[in-house]
Amino acid sequence: MKRPPPRNDAAAAGSSGGGGGGGGFKKGKGVWGGKKRNEQRLGGKGGALSLAAFANAKSRNTGYNPALIKKQKEFYRNAKLISKYKKSRKQQDQSNCPPSFPIREEGGDDAKDAPKPHDKMKKRTSQSLNVEYEKKRVEDEKERRERDAIIQAKKEEREKSEAKRKELREKMFKRTRSGQPVMKYRIEHLLETAIESSNK
Repeated sequence: MKRPPPRNDAAAAGSSGGGGGGGGFKKGKGVWGGKKRNEQRLGGKGGALSLAAFANAKSRNTGYNPALIKKQKEFYRNAKLISKYKKSRKQQDQSNCPPSFPIREEGGDDAKDAPKPHDKMKKRTSQSLNVEYEKKRVEDEKERRERDAIIQAKKEEREKSEAKRKELREKMFKRTRSGQPVMKYRIEHLLETAIESSNK
């Protein structure tokens, strides 16, 4: 299919200026609208890039830097953790320390005789801690003795059963001069087991 011949300027002006519904392209943002902007961005009307445009092509600051963003996030996270830690320390200090009583320093003797509440609290807490420690130590000692007694009883029982088993094994392995097993011990063992089972 052949292309139509190019129109002259008069015909183009007549078709676009008439009804407004002609087939001519409008200037502005369409297919051709960004052409000037692109030419400016590329550094002139030539087909190739200018040296300045080429140098600045990647150095434009878009505001997006993943490493910087990551660093900032980490900084904010650390700042948040530090502030939480400081708050918790402050609360602990307030809960541990009793409210301080004002001590007058003007009257010399009164100031010396005035009791220091912090020292009293220290003594009380150390006494109560000692009492608690003693209680806990006594309880632990008692539990340890009970545990040792149980272990000792199990050990004795195990030793008895092992001795009995060893004795029975020796009796069962006894042989006559001709190499036959001694039936006396075997029959005794059978009788014992029968009596035990009947008692149960």
